[in-house]
Amino acid sequence: MAPRVLVDATAVPADRGGLGRYIDGLLPALAAAGADLGIACQRPDADRLSRLAPAATVLPAPSNISHRPERLAWEQEGLPALAQQIGADVIHCPFYSMPAASPVPVVVTIHDASVFHNPEYYADERAEFYRRATRSSLELAARFLVPSRATRDELVRLFDADPARVDVAYHGIDTTMFRPPTDAERDRVAQRLGLHGMPYVGSLGEMSSRKNIPELIRGWVLAASEMDEPPALVLAGSSTPDPAVLEAVNEVPSGLRLVRPGYLRAGDLPGFMGGATVMVFPSRSEGFGFPTLEAMACGAAVLIARRLSLPEVGGEAAAYTEPDADCIARNLKRLLEDGERRRSLSEAATARSKLFSWSSSAQIHLETYARAAGLASTNEASDPSSARHQAG
Repeated sequence: MAPRVLVDATAVPADRGGLGRYIDGLLPALAAAGADLGIACQRPDADRLSRLAPAATVLPAPSNISHRPERLAWEQEGLPALAQQIGADVIHCPFYSMPAASPVPVVVTIHDASVFHNPEYYADERAEFYRRATRSSLELAARFLVPSRATRDELVRLFDADPARVDVAYHGIDTTMFRPPTDAERDRVAQRLGLHGMPYVGSLGEMSSRKNIPELIRGWVLAASEMDEPPALVLAGSSTPDPAVLEAVNEVPSGLRLVRPGYLRAGDLPGFMGGATVMVFPSRSEGFGFPTLEAMACGAAVLIARRLSLPEVGGEAAAYTEPDADCIARNLKRLLEDGERRRSLSEAATARSKLFSWSSSAQIHLETYARAAGLASTNEASDPSSARHQAG
């Protein structure tokens, strides 16, 4: 007998981001697997989530919880009350925090532990939320889900967490959105970016020190300055008022082309990532690495830092670098000058990305819910190295 699960999607921000991709990918896969779902959400998300999981009971939360303090206050009392109302056997809190008192077992997703080993990359208020929520959940939750072995190992190392209570469920990929682009799609994006056939190095995500963007900019400058026809650097995604990023931008020589288009339209992402000569993700700390997987699914040759979860995603289908500017420059230049290596990585990346599916992730989630509810053995391996989930 499968447990009835209340998934709390109220933490998904308006711009959706990584948490939005997690919820948007997981819920349809859970529904397709026959999960008995209730979904708590922000009111503007109710129609969207009803379409993603038509058989689920979608429960809009009060309209006054759009800001974090009000949402966290509602989570403490409103979420447990909702669980009782629908007869839930388990609550799944997919973003670090959980109610201190719950009538049923709670499963919490902890996406990464970077706030503990790289606190300098977080604003004080944000850092305090992650620290407090992580510590509290590790004490109170029945079980935990993490998106990589690296995150599991960090929880064990930092908090002496019981690894038998931590289940690794890699994220999946939306293969309808992220796929190798057509030539027309590549050309369209290049025209919109004003590149007009100019080759480019790309990156996608949060433009911040946390993602190591200053060192990426400096590494690209070092590599491109030695080339007769230097590629542009296109940094797409959310911008933050990060002084270190602005300082690196201001250091770019006038002869090189740096493009910062902000957010790209979803339909332009395959053309952008698949059209790049190289996509680079040199983050020092990742719990999973959605953009890396998405770029691989688009057939990009990717260069990533050999840090935490990124090698679990890239495997042998990615090129690697240390996260400092000199190493980035050396490895980027090597890739830019080796077309055969890029073609080989592109083919391997497309194939490897297919190992990451939301259906496999959903199955591990369902097993975790059953264990939390006492409906399945807790002695089964929580490592995703079975034939179902070979990506690791």
